[in-house]
Amino acid sequence: MNKEFTKEKVEKLADLLMIGLTEEETKMVFEEFETIDQNINKINEIPNINQVEPMTHALDDFVFELREDIAEDPVPIEELLQNCEDKTEREVAVPKVVE
Repeated sequence: MNKEFTKEKVEKLADLLMIGLTEEETKMVFEEFETIDQNINKINEIPNINQVEPMTHALDDFVFELREDIAEDPVPIEELLQNCEDKTEREVAVPKVVE
Protein backbone atom coordinates (compact mmCIF):
# COMPACT_ATOMS: atom_id res chain seq x y z
CA MET A 1 0.00 0.00 0.00
CA ASN A 2 1.14 3.52 -0.75
CA LYS A 3 1.91 5.22 2.58
CA GLU A 4 1.35 8.69 1.17
CA PHE A 5 -1.29 9.40 3.81
CA THR A 6 -0.16 9.76 7.38
CA LYS A 7 -1.87 11.05 10.47
CA GLU A 8 0.46 14.06 10.41
CA LYS A 9 -0.46 14.81 6.78
CA VAL A 10 -4.18 14.67 7.64
CA GLU A 11 -3.60 17.09 10.52
CA LYS A 12 -1.58 19.43 8.28
CA LEU A 13 -4.31 19.40 5.60
CA ALA A 14 -6.94 20.13 8.25
CA ASP A 15 -4.88 23.11 9.44
CA LEU A 16 -4.44 24.39 5.88
CA LEU A 17 -8.19 24.10 5.30
CA MET A 18 -8.78 25.79 8.66
CA ILE A 19 -11.03 23.01 9.91
CA GLY A 20 -10.45 21.84 13.41
CA LEU A 21 -10.54 18.07 13.66
CA THR A 22 -10.79 16.16 16.88
CA GLU A 23 -8.56 13.15 17.41
CA GLU A 24 -11.50 10.90 16.51
CA GLU A 25 -12.24 12.86 13.31
CA THR A 26 -8.56 12.77 12.31
CA LYS A 27 -8.53 8.99 12.76
CA MET A 28 -11.74 8.67 10.71
CA VAL A 29 -10.34 10.80 7.85
CA PHE A 30 -7.06 8.85 7.90
CA GLU A 31 -8.95 5.55 7.68
CA GLU A 32 -11.03 6.92 4.76
CA PHE A 33 -7.81 7.93 2.95
CA GLU A 34 -6.40 4.44 3.53
CA THR A 35 -9.56 2.88 2.05
CA ILE A 36 -9.40 5.17 -0.98
CA ASP A 37 -5.71 4.35 -1.42
CA GLN A 38 -6.43 0.60 -1.27
CA ASN A 39 -9.15 0.93 -3.91
CA ILE A 40 -6.87 2.95 -6.20
CA ASN A 41 -4.20 0.29 -5.83
CA LYS A 42 -6.73 -2.38 -6.85
CA ILE A 43 -7.58 -0.38 -9.97
CA ASN A 44 -3.88 0.02 -10.79
CA GLU A 45 -3.45 -3.78 -10.65
CA ILE A 46 -5.83 -4.28 -13.60
CA PRO A 47 -3.79 -5.50 -16.59
CA ASN A 48 -3.40 -2.91 -19.38
CA ILE A 49 -5.35 -0.28 -17.42
CA ASN A 50 -3.28 2.46 -19.09
CA GLN A 51 -4.60 1.41 -22.49
CA VAL A 52 -8.29 1.74 -21.58
CA GLU A 53 -9.95 4.79 -23.13
CA PRO A 54 -11.84 7.03 -20.71
CA MET A 55 -15.63 7.04 -20.92
CA THR A 56 -17.24 10.19 -22.19
CA HIS A 57 -20.80 9.08 -21.48
CA ALA A 58 -22.54 6.18 -19.73
CA LEU A 59 -24.35 5.20 -22.92
CA ASP A 60 -22.19 3.99 -25.80
CA ASP A 61 -24.62 5.16 -28.47
CA PHE A 62 -25.09 8.66 -27.06
CA VAL A 63 -25.16 11.32 -29.78
CA PHE A 64 -24.91 15.03 -29.14
CA GLU A 65 -27.56 16.94 -31.01
CA LEU A 66 -27.20 20.68 -30.78
CA ARG A 67 -30.21 22.71 -31.78
CA GLU A 68 -30.13 25.99 -33.58
CA ASP A 69 -29.89 28.91 -31.20
CA ILE A 70 -32.87 31.07 -32.13
CA ALA A 71 -33.47 34.36 -30.36
CA GLU A 72 -37.06 34.89 -29.26
CA ASP A 73 -38.89 37.83 -27.74
CA PRO A 74 -38.72 37.68 -23.95
CA VAL A 75 -41.84 37.13 -21.86
CA PRO A 76 -42.86 40.38 -20.12
CA ILE A 77 -41.85 40.40 -16.45
CA GLU A 78 -45.37 41.34 -15.39
CA GLU A 79 -46.72 38.19 -17.06
CA LEU A 80 -44.09 36.04 -15.35
CA LEU A 81 -44.90 37.48 -11.92
CA GLN A 82 -48.69 37.40 -12.18
CA ASN A 83 -48.97 34.08 -10.29
CA CYS A 84 -46.51 34.99 -7.53
CA GLU A 85 -48.10 35.43 -4.14
CA ASP A 86 -45.29 37.43 -2.58
CA LYS A 87 -43.39 39.86 -4.78
CA THR A 88 -41.77 43.25 -4.49
CA GLU A 89 -41.82 45.23 -7.72
CA ARG A 90 -39.88 42.99 -10.14
CA GLU A 91 -38.62 40.48 -7.56
CA VAL A 92 -40.07 37.30 -6.06
CA ALA A 93 -39.89 37.06 -2.27
CA VAL A 94 -38.82 33.62 -1.04
CA PRO A 95 -38.52 32.25 2.49
CA LYS A 96 -35.16 32.53 4.22
CA VAL A 97 -33.40 29.15 4.15
CA VAL A 98 -30.10 29.98 5.85
CA GLU A 99 -29.80 31.42 9.32
